[in-house]
Amino acid sequence: MKLPRRSFLHLAAGAAALPAVSRIAWAQAYPTRPVRIIVGQAAGSGTDIAARLLGQWLSERLGKSFVVENRPGAGGNMATEAVVRSPADGYTLLLVNSSNTINATLYDKLSFVFLRDIAPVAGILRAPLVLEVHPSVPVRTVPEFIAYAKSNPGKLNMASAGIGSVHHLSGELFKFMTGVDVIHVPYRGTTPALSDLLAGQVQAMFDSTPSSIPHIKAGKLRALAVTTTTRAEVLPEIPILGDFVPGYEASGWLGFGVPKDTPAAIIGMLNREVNAALADPTIKARIADLGGVVLAGSPADFGKLIAEETEKWGKVIRAANIKPE
Repeated sequence: MKLPRRSFLHLAAGAAALPAVSRIAWAQAYPTRPVRIIVGQAAGSGTDIAARLLGQWLSERLGKSFVVENRPGAGGNMATEAVVRSPADGYTLLLVNSSNTINATLYDKLSFVFLRDIAPVAGILRAPLVLEVHPSVPVRTVPEFIAYAKSNPGKLNMASAGIGSVHHLSGELFKFMTGVDVIHVPYRGTTPALSDLLAGQVQAMFDSTPSSIPHIKAGKLRALAVTTTTRAEVLPEIPILGDFVPGYEASGWLGFGVPKDTPAAIIGMLNREVNAALADPTIKARIADLGGVVLAGSPADFGKLIAEETEKWGKVIRAANIKPE
């Protein structure tokens, strides 16, 4: 928790060094040219769709293009490094997600310290994962799944979108909290993992809701629980995992960050505009279509989430001795 606090104090000190009139004038003039939104996932992903949705809003509101640049690779670290090395002038944004908080512990030798080098701007959305099984697995509830797994140790395979993905870590947290012995099977992305789950080659998975909902509604997969602390609007009949495993919570989430030392006036302006977007009924409906709920809030609120998630996933990674591919 110390790193975020130092980052915020450093940011505040840098902003305070500017004359108040200069900061206000800078914010009023911004932006005067196109702004880049760097996304560490491929085009067409849920992350990319959310970035483009907010980018279009910001373009229309602020009169300059907010252009999405996809830089997948190294678990999102390539995109983060590109932003860390960019000028701290508000013209390069990072679409921050769960991977950033996981990578902080998963990778030993990064060229940056995320909590120190990226300043939080605003949260965008939080989306649950869903614990689901192939219909051939003879369980319909979480307690039944836990009992079945314990009576068949090492015989159930649980797919994920890759080592260190939020899907993987959500499964490891579940194993840690329940004591079940299931085998992790990593894939290179959600699509191949889901394909094998649908085919019955693996038996279970923690997946993001947008990619799994069609298969759940078609009866091709059986949803047992969602991973957030409240039920998901897109799956209102499915209970929360915490009802059966007290204290369990996991989710995917998105927000914006900028290089450290970006003027506080620019961060404040971007935060206000993002929050305005998240209050718009059309934007809220689109986010609901992605299986999410809006986060909104202040830069400090988003920074607190980032710090808490970094600490939580760090504990899971160390306990399970997870290493990157």
